[in-house]
Amino acid sequence: MSASTPVTWPATLPLPSVEGYGVSPQEAVLRTEMESGPARQRRRFRQTPTRITVRWLFGEYQFALFEAWYKFHADEGGQWFEITLLGGLGLLPHEARFTRQFEARLLPARRWEVKGELEIRERPTLDEGAIGLLLESEPDALFVAIATLHRLVHVTAPNNL
Repeated sequence: MSASTPVTWPATLPLPSVEGYGVSPQEAVLRTEMESGPARQRRRFRQTPTRITVRWLFGEYQFALFEAWYKFHADEGGQWFEITLLGGLGLLPHEARFTRQFEARLLPARRWEVKGELEIRERPTLDEGAIGLLLESEPDALFVAIATLHRLVHVTAPNNL
């Protein structure tokens, strides 16, 4: 695989299962205890890495494909790759890499349970504008209004033109 070719999660393999899925943002704030008075804190960096625990269930041939992809395309887990992961904004593409070797366990019916930990570069989150809007509005009412506007613009208005 050349350095210019982006590595992607194989489309023929399932995404991580919900069971065992966890998101752990790493520390972005450095805290210094003082001899007297409150501790001081400062932000160390803007792009906070996040660890995600993942679990896959693979059939026999899916596991064979995963092992080969991991070895040759993901460079034994050290290469960054694109994979769709679940977060607060739903299923979105993330840039990830493995933090350590995966663990695999054989299950009945020759199925494989594979567990691992991914590090993602940046967690997709709401932007400042969306935060302000959602803090000032009732989210459920806002989404109803968005759906109503969408229907008006894309369904009702074109039919009446």
